[in-house]
Amino acid sequence: MTAEDVVVCGAGITSFARTEESGRQLAVRAVRDALADAGLPWARVRAAYGGSDAAGNADTLVAELGLTGVPFTNVRNGCATGGSALVSAVNAIRSGAADVALAVGFDKHPRGAFDPRPADWGLDEAYGHDGLMVTTQFFAMKIQRYMHDYGISPRTLALVAEKAYANGVLNPHAWRRKPLDAAEILASGMVNDPLTRYMFCSPGQGAVALVLCSRAVARQLGGTAVALRAAVVRTRRFGSFEVFSPWAPIGTPTSVTADAAQLAFEEAGLGPGDIDVCQLQDTESGAEVMHMAECGFCAHGDQESLIPFGATGIGGSLPVNTDGGCIANGEPIGASGLRQVHEIVQQLRGRAGERQVPGDPATGFTHVYGAPGVSACTVLTR
Repeated sequence: MTAEDVVVCGAGITSFARTEESGRQLAVRAVRDALADAGLPWARVRAAYGGSDAAGNADTLVAELGLTGVPFTNVRNGCATGGSALVSAVNAIRSGAADVALAVGFDKHPRGAFDPRPADWGLDEAYGHDGLMVTTQFFAMKIQRYMHDYGISPRTLALVAEKAYANGVLNPHAWRRKPLDAAEILASGMVNDPLTRYMFCSPGQGAVALVLCSRAVARQLGGTAVALRAAVVRTRRFGSFEVFSPWAPIGTPTSVTADAAQLAFEEAGLGPGDIDVCQLQDTESGAEVMHMAECGFCAHGDQESLIPFGATGIGGSLPVNTDGGCIANGEPIGASGLRQVHEIVQQLRGRAGERQVPGDPATGFTHVYGAPGVSACTVLTR
């Protein structure tokens, strides 16, 4: 099978706002909604992949969904958990092992920063003492270097977050649904220079499920078909500067994001200029800025002229994170990558409501990045 033979036929999502529901309960609800959207029963699923970082194994969901004997593979790959589950489901269909497959991601994190122990990653304790195990400090160091090299201003970082909150207002599933302007964001309190409190996402909760199928099944189901033209995962190469990677390279670092994006475009037979709407990892404002260039959507430094003039807004030349991204939704690690794909599916179906991109978008791209240097990208077309 070719990449064009894999179709998203069902999509389900829960609210990312805080609730009393467990991560597993959220996941079950997302799967049932995705199956209903596809018009398929659980018994029709031939393979399933999914997982979480903190909310348990995905295979336990069968206790609620039904004991059909479906092969269900647990996936845990940091922020790329959802993307890795999706790649696995795509490959199951491409190989002919299944004609209907499920990808599900879910999580429920406690409040507070992600700050694991260095020993958990096989690193010396001194690495933690230097602050690099605290994600806020790492991301601040990374964007500081980028701002120095390419002339990005603090105001541009604030405008990224301002857009995220504005888009979150339009998204009924977002956690943060209050608009904030750039001045408020800049004044919200420095966390790690140059990143202020409201430039960061927060650990959160939520679940997303996608039902994939072959073209033959999609023709039987009818409806608006969204094809997964590419779905790839890549790990870092030598010379990358990543959270939990104990070195800072001299000179221009390699980029796992650039590697994954390039391969996804090659696999899809498209380029960045062909994309109508995209979702980029925005763990904090600086991440979105850097990933715009690393994914090929602009040259390094051009963000300083594109973002302030609305190029990445819903009505701009390249709408980015139309659902508010991680900044407005929070980041339940297992669900984050699939949330991105869910949003692109809705945009290509014309079902994004108030945040719908004008002009009948036909192509979309997603990118997720996670520690210690893992990236997953997809290209979707209608």
